[in-house]
Amino acid sequence: MAPFGPDRAALLVVGLAPGLHGANRTGRPFTGDHAGILLYKTLHDHGFASHEGSADPHDGLRLVGCRVTNAVKCLPPQNKPAPGEVVRCNRYLAAEIGAVRPRAILALGAIAHRAVLMALGLSPGKWRFAHHAVHDLPAARLFDSYHCSRYNTQTKRLTDGMFQAVIRDIATFLRGTR
Repeated sequence: MAPFGPDRAALLVVGLAPGLHGANRTGRPFTGDHAGILLYKTLHDHGFASHEGSADPHDGLRLVGCRVTNAVKCLPPQNKPAPGEVVRCNRYLAAEIGAVRPRAILALGAIAHRAVLMALGLSPGKWRFAHHAVHDLPAARLFDSYHCSRYNTQTKRLTDGMFQAVIRDIATFLRGTR
């Protein structure tokens, strides 16, 4: 699955893998699925997207200073990547981070968090995943959030306000006011 957004961006959003009814069907990350609704709306609210819609890859959505990719490039069984899949796809994520050279990386979920650390050659033990955690890595500042999946939002593990707070902190950091 190809990433979405400009080749160089201050923010790189790393999801898990293409969703069956979203990216796997539409060809664009977080497009046409429930997770994309919250992601693109929140990115739009903070100036990272031209509009909040994400229903179709021909909807005119443009990302501004932001690129979206996944830890795993193909649809995993039961929509959850196995550790071996993450390892096999990690070279693509490492190349993506190297090419984009983001100042901030947003990991959506613990699997994406570990994949980012692996791509950067860093030990996961030193930087533990927690929602709204911030880690100063040698290459970029890593921000963590629970994944914006339907399950997490319907169970209120992740609310709109919680996700807004993470993206607001990223925008503040990138503007240099924090």
